[in-house]
Amino acid sequence: MTGDRLYLYGIVPATPPDLGTGIDGVAVRAVAGPDGVTAVVHEHDGGPYQGADADVRRWAVEHSVVVERVWRTADTVLPASFNVIVAPTAEASAGQRLQEWMETHADLLRQRLDALGGRVELHVEISLDRQQAAEGHPDVISAKAELESRPPGVQRLLRKRVDQLERDITEARADDRHSVYRRRLAAVSEGLDENRRAHLAAGTSLVLSVALLVPADDVRGVGTVLTAIQGEEPAARIRYVGPWPPYSFADVTTLGPPGFES
Repeated sequence: MTGDRLYLYGIVPATPPDLGTGIDGVAVRAVAGPDGVTAVVHEHDGGPYQGADADVRRWAVEHSVVVERVWRTADTVLPASFNVIVAPTAEASAGQRLQEWMETHADLLRQRLDALGGRVELHVEISLDRQQAAEGHPDVISAKAELESRPPGVQRLLRKRVDQLERDITEARADDRHSVYRRRLAAVSEGLDENRRAHLAAGTSLVLSVALLVPADDVRGVGTVLTAIQGEEPAARIRYVGPWPPYSFADVTTLGPPGFES
């Protein structure tokens, strides 16, 4: 594929030895900037990738594969989010605009690359199982005892009351745990990005969902904290995934580069 636009995967400190192919098998190449700053791109001849949900998911995965590939060979990357495209103008090609942007932001880009060298991103989600978290609460015990002695029609209403009690009790408990768990995770990470999309199982209430920035050789510290939390709180349901490139801490489009579309 050839085109007058450039699809951006991210920024690395030097051209990785294995750029390979990217979305839809298009060849990936480097656009050199100032010393220590290189963009990883493919040539693009259209607008943002749009289509059926299955196609969008596949493109997003193919984007991530390129980012992870260059991250592992370069040891650090500033990933661009999916569907970031550099457009040309009448005065400058997409490549010239991208190079000008890298020149303008060279110092900040180098600082970010240095700061994220050897770092990984981990996602942690902690929720509470409502039945387990609320099972010993006197209001729930009383409501369940009343339920057993009532006729079927009344039992259905009382079950709804028990469900709501369990929800309210667990959410109050989750609110109470939030700041405690957040502090403990922040203590074993160099960065914490909250309010991420949660993947809650049925019957659970969210305590927190965060991305953590952690040195690649120190991820065990996070695991130690989570193991302790699970031991202290049997109702906790913990989802822990990674390591990944530092998407939440390095999106280059936050610098406001000219000519980027998404």
